[in-house]
Amino acid sequence: MITNQVLLGMFGGQEIIVVLIIVLLLFGGTKIPQLMRGLGRGMNEFKKAKEGLYDDLDDNGKKTTKPTTPAEENKK
Repeated sequence: MITNQVLLGMFGGQEIIVVLIIVLLLFGGTKIPQLMRGLGRGMNEFKKAKEGLYDDLDDNGKKTTKPTTPAEENKK
């Protein structure tokens, strides 16, 4: 319980700003959008692979259904 309180209070606003300034200095203003774009593409590939896995795997010879989230159910 005490460790949770210590970890939650570890980073404040000033520390986050210092980390952002260091990241900006290390990578520069032009590299950060490229890094974020690459991260987004990686997340999309992971999501597609996960969805493909649900489509490919079946336990009893029938196609498995992917689990739905409440947000996906609202779209239907």
